[in-house]
Amino acid sequence: MRFYSCTHEFTCGVDLHGRTMYVCVLDRAGAVVLHRNLPCRREDFVAAIAPFRADLVVACECIFSWYWLADLCDDEHIPFVLGHALGMRIIHGTKSKTDKIDSLKIAQLLRSGHFPLAYVYPRALRATRDLLRRRLFFVRRRAELLAHLKMSESQYNLEPVKVRLDRTANRAGFPARFPKGSARISMACDCRLLAELDQLIASLERVLVRTAKLDDLQSFYRLRSIHGIGEILAMTILYEIPDFDRFSTVQEFCSYARLVAPRSESSGKLKGSRARKQGNVHLKWAFSEAAVLLLRQNPPAQKLHSRLVQRFGKAKALSVLAHKIGRAVFYMQKRQVPFDARRFYEAA
Repeated sequence: MRFYSCTHEFTCGVDLHGRTMYVCVLDRAGAVVLHRNLPCRREDFVAAIAPFRADLVVACECIFSWYWLADLCDDEHIPFVLGHALGMRIIHGTKSKTDKIDSLKIAQLLRSGHFPLAYVYPRALRATRDLLRRRLFFVRRRAELLAHLKMSESQYNLEPVKVRLDRTANRAGFPARFPKGSARISMACDCRLLAELDQLIASLERVLVRTAKLDDLQSFYRLRSIHGIGEILAMTILYEIPDFDRFSTVQEFCSYARLVAPRSESSGKLKGSRARKQGNVHLKWAFSEAAVLLLRQNPPAQKLHSRLVQRFGKAKALSVLAHKIGRAVFYMQKRQVPFDARRFYEAA
């Protein structure tokens, strides 16, 4: 966890919500010079901080509505920092909790150098990253519908079809296999939704691939040089980590990608691990998928995996392989070189 350590004449803590925000400004001595509840309007916020903006830093907790405040501070050339939601538990630990108290706590953490930092994602790439995550949401809904089709076959004791239902043509006569009435209507609804999702996902993927090539063509194809990483995984890694320079070591990156378990130690004794879910869940998914796909029709990777299974067991072997892929991606992006399969398997 990193903390904001720069000093300013004034520090502004904002307890941000969807429609309102409570603003607290402290001077260098820690005295409150502004404490006011405001609507979430750009002009109101700019007017409120106008007397202090010569040397002011603004901070808020990482919630769903932080985009507009970060963009406003960028337009007004005001330093903005984002608070890590899981690292700011101190503002929720008091006996009384109100918006006024929370804004004061945020400002005090910022002033004292104990404000836990989250990453302010680049403005230009933010919408594309969100669209890529939305595509994943649609893919998962599609998988749920396909699972419901197969489950319904078992419910009605029907012989499972021998074709793949994820293909539109193979679902043409699927609802007719069920009894007339509500059961058949339910299956027809699923098939109609699947047909719409197939078209929607395909159109989104075309737009995303075209955008990724425009944003960073070299990184896109560099990531695809790893066996098993296709367009979707390459775009996920590219847009979740647009700047690898924010990580000084490979250990920091692997921790952020949830590829390693955090240590919990007290009095020289290991207490297992904690905070396993702190980090980027999308990167964890991408590298886990990459580890599975690396093994397909790849004898060197299969040989490496068999050695890892003998050493760590079957459950942990894929996690170790995902960690190795994550380390390789870090150095590839840092050094701007393609994947070196010979060096990867020799080092492993």
